[in-house]
Amino acid sequence: MSTSHGEDAKKDAFPSTKPYLIRALYQWCVDFQFTPYLSVFVDELVQVPMEYVNKGEIVLNISPTACQELKIDNELISFKARFNGVSREIWIPTSHVMAIYSRENSQGMSFPVNLIESKPSSQRSLHLSSDSATSKVKSHLKLIK
Repeated sequence: MSTSHGEDAKKDAFPSTKPYLIRALYQWCVDFQFTPYLSVFVDELVQVPMEYVNKGEIVLNISPTACQELKIDNELISFKARFNGVSREIWIPTSHVMAIYSRENSQGMSFPVNLIESKPSSQRSLHLSSDSATSKVKSHLKLIK
């Protein structure tokens, strides 16, 4: 049985379940007094203390005692946390969350990282490389004696 293009468009229009699952697992951790950890893919769209990033990833404790003003929206996770005594604002696109799990028993869920939102940076670097390539173009003029 084939589907029409309209039905395919409806399937694509459904919101992602990822933020709902993140919120549910966060609540599960808190309810059972586990420590929720968030594993995040880091690029220019993520605002985290870069000195704690290891191989493009950071793991954050998002328990109520470790962060303040935690907000898990459908598009963005934001909160304030202290790193080495300094308060920092953290912003994480939901698309960059790789996993949420309990520190105590490692139970949780991992997610594929959807980097569609990161394309502007790759286009920007492509644009920069094309600019530098045009500045190195060999002249079509020939020296005639």
